[in-house]
This record gives sequence, C-alpha cells and structure tokens, in this order.
Amino acid sequence: MSGDLPPVLPLAQALMAAPSVTPATGSVFDCLEGQLAPLGFAVHRFLAGEAPDGPVENLFAIRKGPPGSRHFAFAGHLDVVPPGEGWTSGAFAPEVRGELLYGRGAVDMKGAIAAMVSAVSAVPQDAGTISFIITGDEEGPARFGTVSLIEHMRAVGELPNLCLVGEPTSVNRLGDMMKIGRRGSVNIWLTVEGGEGHVAYPHLANNPIGPLVSMLAELNALVLDEGTEWFQPSNLEITDITVGNPATNVIPARAHARLSIRFNDLHTGQGLADRVSAIAGKHGGTARAVISGEAFLTPPGDFSAMVARAVEAETGVTPEASTTGGTSDARFLKSLCPVIEFGLCNATMHKRDEAVAVPDLDTLARIYARIATEALAG
Repeated sequence: MSGDLPPVLPLAQALMAAPSVTPATGSVFDCLEGQLAPLGFAVHRFLAGEAPDGPVENLFAIRKGPPGSRHFAFAGHLDVVPPGEGWTSGAFAPEVRGELLYGRGAVDMKGAIAAMVSAVSAVPQDAGTISFIITGDEEGPARFGTVSLIEHMRAVGELPNLCLVGEPTSVNRLGDMMKIGRRGSVNIWLTVEGGEGHVAYPHLANNPIGPLVSMLAELNALVLDEGTEWFQPSNLEITDITVGNPATNVIPARAHARLSIRFNDLHTGQGLADRVSAIAGKHGGTARAVISGEAFLTPPGDFSAMVARAVEAETGVTPEASTTGGTSDARFLKSLCPVIEFGLCNATMHKRDEAVAVPDLDTLARIYARIATEALAG
C-alpha cells in the first residue's frame, strides 16, 4: 500500500477536540460527517433512547459500490470515558508533544476512526461498498447504540459481508494482537431477606448475613470450566457485599451482594444466571441478572488471515489472535457477519494523558486500507 493517504493527525485532532463523554451527541458527529461526506458517503444520523441511558446519537454512513458488490464495514464509537483530573494539557485540547498525540480518545478510539477515514480514500468506489457503523454509547450502558444501528441496517437492507472494529487491541507495539472473539458478561445482584431485631434477642429476629455468607462461599468455590482452545477459563468474581447497618446492636433486615461473571463460549448468560439463582434459592435468597453480552468467536480463517497479512505488510509483525479483555460492541455486530477487532496500542486507554504515537496513526490507516481492499475483492 502506497504511503499517499491523507495524514491521519489532523483528522484525529478534529475528532478529539469535540468533547464526547458518553452518551455522546452533537459536535463530534458533525465533525465525522464533515470528514466522510466529501469522500462520497451518504451519512444518516439518528437519536435513540431516553434518559437515563439516552438519548444516544448514532451514525451510519455508506458509500455504495456497483450492484452486487461486496460490503465491508468499519465500526467503532465516538464516545469516551470522563477525562478526570490532572491532565498535562486539556483532555479535549489535543496536543502533540514529541511523537505522541495526547488527548481523550487518542487510542479509544477516535484515533482509529480517523485512520478509517484516511484509509477509505485509498479504496476506489467501484471496488465495492464501504460503510461506517459509529455509535455514541459504547463506553456506557450500550442500550441504544450499536443495537439500534443494527436495527437500522436490517431495516434498510444494508448488511456487510465482513466487519472490522477499531478497538485498541495492540499491547506492546502496533500490530501484535487482534481480537477474534470476546467473553460474555453477566452481573448478578443477590438479596437475602431476614427479620430485624435486637442482637440480645436473636430468637426474635432472623439474621440474613449468615445465609448470604454461605451462599457466597458456595458461589466463590465454583469452577465454571477449564477454558477452551481460544478462551481462558470463565471467572466469577464477588464485587460487592452490602448490609448498610449503622447500629451495633441491631440484627439487619436484609443483606445484599453483587457478582460479575465473564464467561467463554461454553456457557450462555442465561444459563449462568439460572445456575446462580438456584444456589441463591438454596440459601433463602434471590438473584437478579443483567446480561451485558454473550461470548462469541470468529474462528481463525480467511478473515483473520486477511488482517494478519495487512498487519505484516505494514509492520513486519504477526498479530496474535486473542479473545482476552473486556466486552466491546463486537458482541452485537457478530449477529450481522464475521467480525474482528484490530487497532492501536491500549496501554493508555481510559487513563490520564491518554496518548498515541503519531506514526502509528498513519500506519494503521495503511493497514485498514489493505484490509478493506482485500475484503471487497473477496
């Protein structure tokens, strides 16, 4: 791939200068639309959802190729986590110092979206259809973001053959890791009801803490699996225990706990929720589960080999195929087509003074251009 793509730096700086703490709307989408429209993309933007988790702005942009041609999609998010305090320069005032570009969203993931914009300029329109699936709510509850975009794409009949998500997957250097799957996630709230009373008269009360402790001990001892060829073992973690009893001489009326399970493709979220609920019931408690996403895997094959070839051509590095880390919107996009995540180094994501190496931005654009070109060629 030739090195004549538009520089990514000014595109990234423009996106980063638009504050977009999740759920994002407005100016950051204006900026991206302004970058895509001159490249021949038809841009559709819409709001979805209501407070407290919305409204969320979403963007679907498409540049259609010849009838019957293949469709390749780039996907990502413009929302960012809150910047926090103590930045050397303004979190939304992107600044280059040395070879690094500093600012919130540099790697997660406005830098990657800017690289996508640069990349598509190198792909002729007659090569096929390219689209952008961009949400303003990946870092938040994700109820009205990519899920709503998928509904829109199904409604208008624009379904891609392959999709690449620009999450920051690289670890030590650009190109060393891509994600071919992710574990699922379920959070479960546990409650044991008791009966309050004076600690000197326990026979007149019903202390819920003992049953809760027994319940948690059984849950904590569970071995869900030993892992699979592509996934690490599923893990259950107790994340909170709450009684909220300010008195020293009162047996409390109820006790609560919360746990989080990250699980591989040997399980489903509902199956794990039912298993926890049964254990909770045995100890006189109840369980309420919220499933954030199911585990998925894009088995190694033509798509992952295509990504690897593009990375190797531009960096000389062979990316490791991995399923580690947290969840991403790929958990929704996998219902459309095979999906792989590949992007910048993730060492500074969600941190103060988030930063990306400027040369990595241009290298990533060339990698993305190679992937898109080969994906459309079939």
